[in-house]
Amino acid sequence: MVGLESIELFRGLSREELQALRLIAREQPFAAQTTIFKEGDPGDGVYFVKNGLVEISGLVAGSRRVLSQLGPGETFGEMAVIEHRPRSATAIAARDSVAYFLPRGEMLSFIQRSPGLAFSLLQQISRRLRDFNQMHLREVVQAERLAVVGNFARSIVHDLKNPLSIIGLSAEMLARPDLKPEARAEAAARIRRQVERIGDLVSDILIYTEGKRTDLDLKPAPYHAYVMGLLPELQAEAEPKGVRVQMPNEPPPVLVRFNPRRLSRVFHNLAHNATDMMPGGGVIYLRFKSDGREIVTEMEDTGPGIAPEMAGRLFEEFATFGKEHGTGLGLSICKKVIEDHSGRIWARSEPGRGAVFAFALPLP
Repeated sequence: MVGLESIELFRGLSREELQALRLIAREQPFAAQTTIFKEGDPGDGVYFVKNGLVEISGLVAGSRRVLSQLGPGETFGEMAVIEHRPRSATAIAARDSVAYFLPRGEMLSFIQRSPGLAFSLLQQISRRLRDFNQMHLREVVQAERLAVVGNFARSIVHDLKNPLSIIGLSAEMLARPDLKPEARAEAAARIRRQVERIGDLVSDILIYTEGKRTDLDLKPAPYHAYVMGLLPELQAEAEPKGVRVQMPNEPPPVLVRFNPRRLSRVFHNLAHNATDMMPGGGVIYLRFKSDGREIVTEMEDTGPGIAPEMAGRLFEEFATFGKEHGTGLGLSICKKVIEDHSGRIWARSEPGRGAVFAFALPLP
């Protein structure tokens, strides 16, 4: 239980001011679960908790949420003092409580006579608004996180359904005793390909969920030899889709610090993205240039290019750009891997040409 003199808002008042305040303050008891005021009620004054507990609640996204719980010495309903508008929240006595009530007219008159009280009230309102803003920001961030998790889960489930269905059908085919050897070999190959596809999906998820990597095993190695060894893999994956991989110029013979396994994900993801954009076939061009400080690798396709409305979202998570399958993590993973190598990645598209994705790695 607190008196008016113990309330933070009034601690700077003189004895005469406190005495005048006691003459206009009215004590009001409220039984537990009693509504003190509700949203839309006239803002007729301000309350101070003498004892008990008061809950302030409001409608958030269609449901009622408790915004704060106030104990002895705390203030509520103060906005009604400075603006004569309906209440924006509901106050309920969470248990048997007593509150001091100061009518708006008397409180305004008292504030006009006491600059110290006006300043204290302004501080109180500012602190309350700041607390509400912080709480709202936390709720927004939490909602965004839940939305990301939901998108992530839907994307993974969608991407797993196709390979699992193919594996199931191929396994049923393998179980047939009359299956010809050629068909048996093809069914087994389909299963292997789908297992590899699931493995790639799991790798993408693991890379995506990692934080900033500072423990990567980055060792200097000849970039030319690495890329030339990777080229047959890219060609083998692209050819069944009617896409050719061509290299107008070879990588320069420089040493680059990189992690071969992680960097290969960038090449494969960019190549997969390019082939998906060319369902009727096409060409992927690999180009290289170096200025002595960094080496730039470009991958250009002969597809339709980058849609202007998607240009700013290329490296966002879950952006699949109309593809029939995929987690939407491919380009965001490329960005993460390159940044883990202290490099940079970007994209561009020119009228009449396909998309160009490029990344730069620093030279040691």
